[in-house]
Amino acid sequence: MIAQSEYLARREAVLAQMSANSLCILFSASEQTRSNDTEYLFRQNSDFFYLTGFNEPQAALVLIKQADNSTQSILFCRAKDKLAEIWNGRRIGPEAAKELFNLSSAYPVGELATQLVELLNGKTAVYWLQGESQLNDETVFSAILAVRQKGKFASAPTQFFDLRCIIHELRLIKSESELAVMQKAADISCDAHIRAMKSSAAGKYEYQLEADILHEFAYQGARFAAYNSIVAGGDNACILHYTENCDELKAGELVLIDAGCELNGYAADITRTFPVNGRFSKEQAQLYQLVLDAQQAALDSFKPGQTLSAATQIAVNVITQGLIDLGILTGTLEQNTQAQGDNPPAYRQFFMHGLSHWLGIDVHDVGAYKINDQDRPLTPGMVITVEPGLYIAKDIDNVEPKWRGIGIRIEDNIVITESGYTNLTQAAPKTISAIEQLMAG
Repeated sequence: MIAQSEYLARREAVLAQMSANSLCILFSASEQTRSNDTEYLFRQNSDFFYLTGFNEPQAALVLIKQADNSTQSILFCRAKDKLAEIWNGRRIGPEAAKELFNLSSAYPVGELATQLVELLNGKTAVYWLQGESQLNDETVFSAILAVRQKGKFASAPTQFFDLRCIIHELRLIKSESELAVMQKAADISCDAHIRAMKSSAAGKYEYQLEADILHEFAYQGARFAAYNSIVAGGDNACILHYTENCDELKAGELVLIDAGCELNGYAADITRTFPVNGRFSKEQAQLYQLVLDAQQAALDSFKPGQTLSAATQIAVNVITQGLIDLGILTGTLEQNTQAQGDNPPAYRQFFMHGLSHWLGIDVHDVGAYKINDQDRPLTPGMVITVEPGLYIAKDIDNVEPKWRGIGIRIEDNIVITESGYTNLTQAAPKTISAIEQLMAG
């Protein structure tokens, strides 16, 4: 769990970057209808959660930096309502929220529209997540318009800033508390992958392995998956975001599982590929080892100062040279990794996605990948995925039949440290011998 003192420090970090005499407003997520009068299980807005840890809908956080640089943190949230709580669950309420969440003050959310007009009056600048929600934009602009209409003794903000520029940079570097939560999420997710490997058998269905995974998540306290789980047997693994998970698993084929839990708001994101019946064929092993070698080569390069594009090129070179050695590609490494006129590099028909992305509260977490149009150097506290893949679909006719219908991806979650990196997901087996030994046992 993240201590409330850390949420307070995050708000203070945002306030420190705001201009004097300004206001910042951040809205919670809204409940979303699934069908008729039922809703999806609630998931908080990531930026709102990062600054508050408050996990209810219909809320707003207002940060104020006065002209003398004094600050306030104000929460607007649902009022206590006995009848509503009988039907739909307990509410924290403004009075308790003020104390629990280290706030200057808290009010019922029904007062937001009126109070926002007063709070904006006299401010020169306002920050919010511009364009994220039409309703939220309208709330801000309506309040600004109301200030303007108050007459010559009122003064509305004239400077508008996108809050993402501040908060997303803060979210990019993880604290020790965040890393502890992410390690636990990774541990639970590793256990789920191990369980799926042990459970796998020809004749089972993809959704049955998915059920094993989701049960393991929930049983260990991570009630939600961080994203829709991918359980792709055989040629289905060549569909990068396959989520139907409805086909029968067949002996002699591989199954690719891309699944991670969400724990206390933080995501894990792991992919493992293994044989349905526990033993790799010769061709499967050759391609699998190639992907594993590419991942390890990229991992060996990760340290402060490295860039994702440079690490990606390392993995691309290993995979491409391996495909040449196996006769799947012809020509030189340079010929197969460079664009030919308007055509993409030859390797991209088999490895068509990126190597890495940020990981945190969101699976594809926030933060700029380039600074001043240059690749961003990695720094300690960044968390990334490392996920090379190789996909040879059944309908690729320029490849020998023995290679077709095989999709492989291996994905780990790593933290950049002062001296290199730490692998959060190393507990999930990924070498051929470790997978076969686990599944045989």
